[in-house]
Amino acid sequence: MDPRTSAQDVMRCDLCETAVVQMHCDTCLVNLCTACVGKHMISDESKDHKVVKIQARKSTPLYPGCTTHAKDQCRMYCNQCDIPVCTSCVASEKHLGHKILKVLQVLDERRNKIKKDVTELNETIYPTYQDIASDVQNRMSQLEKEYGDLSTAITKHGEDWHREIDKLVQKLKAEVDEMKNTQLQTLQKQLDEINKTMSDIEDEIDSLEMIRDTNDLSKLFSVTLNVNLYRNLPNKMILSLPKFMQGTIHEELVKVFGALSSSSLTSDKHGYSMKTTQKSPEAGSSPPVKQLFDQPETVTTIKINIQAVYSLISSQLYNVACLSDEEIWTSGNDNTIKLFSIKQGSLLKSIKTKLGNSPDDIAVTKSGYLVYTDYDDRTVNIVKNEKIEEVIRLQNLKPDSVCSTSSGDLLVTMISDDYKQTKVVRYSGSTEKQTIQFNDKGQPLYSSGVYVTENRNLDICVSDYGANAVVVVNWKLRFRYTGHTPAPKNQPFSPRGITTDSQSHILTADGNNDCVHT
Repeated sequence: MDPRTSAQDVMRCDLCETAVVQMHCDTCLVNLCTACVGKHMISDESKDHKVVKIQARKSTPLYPGCTTHAKDQCRMYCNQCDIPVCTSCVASEKHLGHKILKVLQVLDERRNKIKKDVTELNETIYPTYQDIASDVQNRMSQLEKEYGDLSTAITKHGEDWHREIDKLVQKLKAEVDEMKNTQLQTLQKQLDEINKTMSDIEDEIDSLEMIRDTNDLSKLFSVTLNVNLYRNLPNKMILSLPKFMQGTIHEELVKVFGALSSSSLTSDKHGYSMKTTQKSPEAGSSPPVKQLFDQPETVTTIKINIQAVYSLISSQLYNVACLSDEEIWTSGNDNTIKLFSIKQGSLLKSIKTKLGNSPDDIAVTKSGYLVYTDYDDRTVNIVKNEKIEEVIRLQNLKPDSVCSTSSGDLLVTMISDDYKQTKVVRYSGSTEKQTIQFNDKGQPLYSSGVYVTENRNLDICVSDYGANAVVVVNWKLRFRYTGHTPAPKNQPFSPRGITTDSQSHILTADGNNDCVHT
């Protein structure tokens, strides 16, 4: 029978099931008629029955029973132990000297905390997930359009060719569709996860609102608050579309017609930010561009003791690599790589190099493993569980700089024994995947002495201090940067360490002018 379209009966006594309810036992949570009150009071004399009029039900606090003293109720609260306690517990040595509060006082604080969490879920977290879901859907639509544009470009270029290249055109379009479907499937999977999380948040809100007004203190203290779980927003997927590079008509059709560059789909844990209650024109759009400091700000100073391998050379710090927001690896011209806490400035761990040589460069892989280059040994090594494994061994070349890419590959710069050749090589594990050494005219891209990093847009950025230039490559040379005039000290541009930020800006240290170029 549908209660919305049928007459509803009045509330009946839970004991006799016939008389109309007039009273309520706040202890046992049962409804009673006046005739059954006495019967109920003697049904279990071990309980302190609180019988009130039905209109005043849930007005009596239900104190939780003590787990240590079975017959006692917990009317107090130990602030240090964060648990309800009875008077016997308070008198015991276990809580001696602890701050004891009235449980009803803590109850009000807990109710306020639940109310605050429900408000945050309703007004901040859930709307943020709605915005993220909308963003993913919009990106999927944009992805459809851009891949469509890509297919159109391929088709238009194919129309300029003869009939025999139709098969090649279809093959390339199939690759586009495969890349598109792969990225769409990944985004759809993320969208499904986001929708599920939003459903979980709705359930959490309903659950918390239901229990918030209960007078059953056991339920209030036993409820698990999961709001912190939902504050951890999903990673934002960073899409990289393939590029169609057209060729000219030639008998070697496969080489000159054109090919697709590889696509990528990476995850950015900082891609989304929590929605604020204050509306702004940029709400729901991409993260705001962070401005560089006009003046440097010192967060922590860490003292690093370095003992140079050769006693005649002064001790110097060469490299820093971030393991996380709170920990950094450092290396200098000694044989020890050290892990420090950024906040505390304390030494957490030390790793000695395999052969006692000073590492030329260090990096942290996508999986969190330490990697270092040994110039003298011609090797690139990885540290797993404090054990050093050789990953790459070179012949007639020496490794210099190293960085870990968003795909998990390693970019290694290397120089020949006669110092006449310098190149950047991409490795997947120990397998060489790509070599970057010459431009389109067969001329060397780099001189001796380079540092390397990968930008978020997948450009390979090299600081070439032998040529006083920053060289940026993505399959082919994009541009060279040779500094600007006037420099702070009017000295020649001398790029050294290089990195990129979340906005794909390239930053390099200028050793001659004591500044950072961006």
